Amino acid sequence: MELSTFKNLVGPVIDAIAGQPLDQALADRLNDTIPPGSALFQDIEKACHRAIEAGWMCREGSDGRRIGRVIEATDDSKNLSIDVVDLIDIVGPHHRHPNGEVCMIMPQTEAAVFDGKPAGWCVYPPESAHRPTVSNGRALVLYLLPNGEIDFTG
Repeated sequence: MELSTFKNLVGPVIDAIAGQPLDQALADRLNDTIPPGSALFQDIEKACHRAIEAGWMCREGSDGRRIGRVIEATDDSKNLSIDVVDLIDIVGPHHRHPNGEVCMIMPQTEAAVFDGKPAGWCVYPPESAHRPTVSNGRALVLYLLPNGEIDFTG
């Protein structure tokens, strides 16, 4: 799996998010149009596994919390950055989303949830904040940030 292939694969997700208000309506649309059982959702999840195995995704961190920015916010990505995290039963560092955050939740353990949510999409509006939490096992989370902005607060 090469980065250029990954960028092409996530293109429809970027198109679905770019310029949209980051709110529950967007989460609902994403869950309706790109649900966990869809070919695109599954292809992105498989691509994440191949990229992690290839060593260019989730390169930073330690066991239980592997992280990494995959795509910078540029004109090509419609000013959305993409990061992927691999989390196992963890409460991550508190941060806020100045412009919001869109998360694609991919449980790797059947019962795993991210912030209490199962497989699918969740959207945090601008100025929201949280401690990203995975419980009941392991999950990959792909998240998109408008302008790549995230503010770690503790």
